[in-house]
Amino acid sequence: MNLRQLEFFRTLADTEHMTHAAKLLNTTQPNLSHSMSELEKELDAQLFEKKGRNIQLTKYGKFFYTYVSTALEELTKGERALRELVSPEKGMIDFGFIYTAGSFLAPMLMKQFSDQTGNEQIRFNLFQGNSSDMTDLLLKEDVDIAITSKLKEDDQLNYEILTEQEIVLVVPVDHPLAIHDSISLKETSEYPFVYFNKRSGLRPYLDQVLKAASINPTIICEVEEDHTMLGFVAYNYGIALIPKIPSISAYNVKTITVKDNLFPRYIYLATKKNHFLTPAALRFKEFIVPFAQNMFYQ
Repeated sequence: MNLRQLEFFRTLADTEHMTHAAKLLNTTQPNLSHSMSELEKELDAQLFEKKGRNIQLTKYGKFFYTYVSTALEELTKGERALRELVSPEKGMIDFGFIYTAGSFLAPMLMKQFSDQTGNEQIRFNLFQGNSSDMTDLLLKEDVDIAITSKLKEDDQLNYEILTEQEIVLVVPVDHPLAIHDSISLKETSEYPFVYFNKRSGLRPYLDQVLKAASINPTIICEVEEDHTMLGFVAYNYGIALIPKIPSISAYNVKTITVKDNLFPRYIYLATKKNHFLTPAALRFKEFIVPFAQNMFYQ
């Protein structure tokens, strides 16, 4: 049994006329007749019976017709949906980004892309998490494109630099360090830290930064994302090193510039090597990198 046989069966059942059905199917009457005979042999059931000069479904044919018709309709819907999904003008992009990128970078890039002529109907399916989550989603091909930090080199993934993040110190507004507008990391050593957990892409970076400053931080609690960290700092759980994101201003904290010559903290556009990108996803990828680099590195 094959798809072509099922299409022959449905058309013949609908027309109840061998010659007419063969013409609609762009085949010969003998070929159609042979195909139906083979189908009946395979099913071990008579599907058609003669009715004068025409033919009609037997009760077994009527029973089978319901399933065939539903299956072919679902296949047609699936084909239509898939073509729309991969359409350059109406496609769906599975787009992931780390928490830090959610307050500015990701929505800004999506809006700039969607405002361009020809991209208005392209839709996004969004995923948010930490850098470990983005790596997992890329490798499982649940996302096509991700904005993320690089936890380590991975020969299955491509990384392209989008921007560099400035790292700042945030403290409660009534904290002793809040009198400073800029500070060296040495001056933070006696205070407890609210810190990113080990699944965060910022964790290894901050470990490296503090180690270079000869600081072994007292970690009062570990969190996964920026806004939780800001909430804990605002309620005086500790101080924190965090990317300078616009939403810091929404919290009751003081932002302090770090004087130290910190290692660069890059944010990347990541894709899986040899992973098929739809025309819409490829268009978005080819838009993101030059746009971000022109914006941040002029």
